[in-house]
Amino acid sequence: MPVNLYDVSVPLFTQLLGSLSTVLDKGAAFAQTKKIDPSVLLQSRIAPDMYPLVRQVQVATDAAKGCVARLAGVEIPSYPDEEKTMEEIKARIAKTIDFVRSVPAETINAAADKEIVLQMGPQNNRTERRFKGAAFVTRWVIPNFTFHCTTSYDILRHNGVEVGKRDFLGQTQ
Repeated sequence: MPVNLYDVSVPLFTQLLGSLSTVLDKGAAFAQTKKIDPSVLLQSRIAPDMYPLVRQVQVATDAAKGCVARLAGVEIPSYPDEEKTMEEIKARIAKTIDFVRSVPAETINAAADKEIVLQMGPQNNRTERRFKGAAFVTRWVIPNFTFHCTTSYDILRHNGVEVGKRDFLGQTQ
């Protein structure tokens, strides 16, 4: 039985990005209550060699929009990585949700056997990865996307923001 790529990707992207936006609201409220500059949270990281919160969110949104665009064969929306406030990073999430919802399910589902080619690594040492559409979604994008969403949540939790599993899961349908 073929994988229904739309059902395993777009609802997950919108659910976790929506919950990430809500968790960021809780982070902003926490910063206001504690009289902490919200940019401190956005620049926080769990370990010195990990991306800060703002970059975790950027990578999660890039994964979602990149996945859908590659499957649909359309240009990936380009967002400059310049967000410095909670409002700006939440706007990026909202744009991403709007984009992934805009691509018809049948377009995404038709890409199960489509070859997806990624160029990875630093500019001076690129490597090529090739996937069929279904493997791209299930074995590359979903693990990568959920890692960055989870890490975003974990950074806020680590900094004292009162969030729990239900906040991470958000609205399930």
